[in-house]
Amino acid sequence: MTVPCLTTALTGPLLELERTLLKATPAIEHWFRGQWQEHAPPFYGSVDLRNSGFKLAPVDTNLFPGGFNNLNSDFHPLCVQAAMTAVEKICPEARGALLIPENHTRNIRYLENVYTLQTILRQAGVAVRVGSLLPEITQPTILELPGGKKLTLEPLVRNGNRLTVEGFDPCVVLLNNDLSAGIPAILRGVEQPALPPLYAGWSTRRKSNHFAAYDEAAKQFSQLVGIDPWLVNPYFAFCGQVNFKEKTGEECVAAHVEVILNKTRAKYREYGIRHEPFVIVKANAGTYGMGVMSLKHPAEALDLNRRQRNKMAVVKEGLEVTEVLVQEGVHSFESVEDAVAEPVVYMMERYVVGGFYRVHTERGIDENLNAPGMRFVPLAFETGCSLPNPEDNPDCAPNRFYAYGVIARLALLAAAIELERMAPQFPELA
Repeated sequence: MTVPCLTTALTGPLLELERTLLKATPAIEHWFRGQWQEHAPPFYGSVDLRNSGFKLAPVDTNLFPGGFNNLNSDFHPLCVQAAMTAVEKICPEARGALLIPENHTRNIRYLENVYTLQTILRQAGVAVRVGSLLPEITQPTILELPGGKKLTLEPLVRNGNRLTVEGFDPCVVLLNNDLSAGIPAILRGVEQPALPPLYAGWSTRRKSNHFAAYDEAAKQFSQLVGIDPWLVNPYFAFCGQVNFKEKTGEECVAAHVEVILNKTRAKYREYGIRHEPFVIVKANAGTYGMGVMSLKHPAEALDLNRRQRNKMAVVKEGLEVTEVLVQEGVHSFESVEDAVAEPVVYMMERYVVGGFYRVHTERGIDENLNAPGMRFVPLAFETGCSLPNPEDNPDCAPNRFYAYGVIARLALLAAAIELERMAPQFPELA
C-alpha cells in the first residue's frame, strides 16, 4: 500500500516515543480492553492529531465525523466489521437504521460522506434510509453524486415516540448531524436509541470537558507506559463569558495564553526544543475549523483587528461564541508533497478503521489546517493499527500508524468518559 512519505522524525525524538509504545504494546492493548469494558465507546469518531516530532497529541475529537468518503476504500471492510459490532450492541436484530445528516445539500463532498456511510452500514447488513431535517424535503429527493452515485433524502415522520420515514420503522437513529443549531423538536423524546446521543451535539457538548477527560486518561496511560504525559497531551485552559464583538473577556484569554506559553517554554527547555511555542484559541463548541486563531504572545489576544474579531465571534449555524478553549499549540512537522499535513484518524466503536492527511499548501506548521483551501490525502492503517511488529523498523508504516491509532483511541476513550459524565446532566436527552 502506497502512502505519503512522512518527513516527521524519521530520525529523531519521536522514534523514542514510538519505540516506547511498541515495546509496551501488550500492556497497552490489555489496558484498552479493560477500559472498553468500563466505558462504552461512542458509535464513531474522528481525531485530529498533530505530530511535532517531539510530541504526538490530539487537538480535536469529532463525534459526528463527516469524511468517510476520504478513507481508503480498500479498508472499508474494517468499517463494515466495526459497524456490525456497534449496531448489534444497541439493536441486536439490526433491522434498520435511520441516518440523519447535516443540512448540506450543496456540499457534494459531504454528501459523498453520507453515501459512503450508508454503504458501509448496508454492507454490515443493516437497512438504511436517510431522513432529512430540511423543511423543504417534503418527499423523497434524489441527489446526483459524482460517478453516477445517487443519494435519496426523505422527510422525517414522527409516529408517536418513534422516528420514521415512510414505510420504514428503524430500530436505531444514527446522527451524522452535530446539532450545532440545537436539538430539533422532532428528535426529542424518541424511544429509539440515538447514536451518538443527543447530548453529544455541540448545543450541549464542550471541548473543555473533553480535554479534561483526556487529561485524566492521558495521565493514567502515561504512567502505564512510563512517559511524560506532556508528550501526548497539550496544555489547555478555559475562558467563559467572552464576547469578541464587544471586546469583553479578552483579559481572561490573554492571561491563559501567557500561562500556557510559559508552561510550554519550560517543557521546551527541559527537552532542548528550540522552536517557538504558540497557543490555539478556539470556540469551546463547534467544528469545521471555525472560530480558531493562533497566538504567540498574550498581547495578541488584546489587539485583535475587526476581521479577527468577526472570525472569532460567530461559528457554524451563526452561533455566537461565548466560551473559548485556550490550548497549547502542537507544531505539525509532517508534510505531503511539500505542504503541511496532519493525520486524521477514524474509528467506529473501539476500532481504528482508517484515516487521511489533512493538507494545506497555504498554512504553516503552527497554524490551523482545518480551513478553506485544505485537501485530503487518503491513507491506510495497516491491519487497523492493532497489530504492530516491535521487531520492525519503527519507520515502517504499521508501526508509525500504530502510534497514531493508540493516541486516537486514547482520545476516543476520553470521549466515552466525557459522555458518561454528561448523561446524568441531560436525562431528557438520553
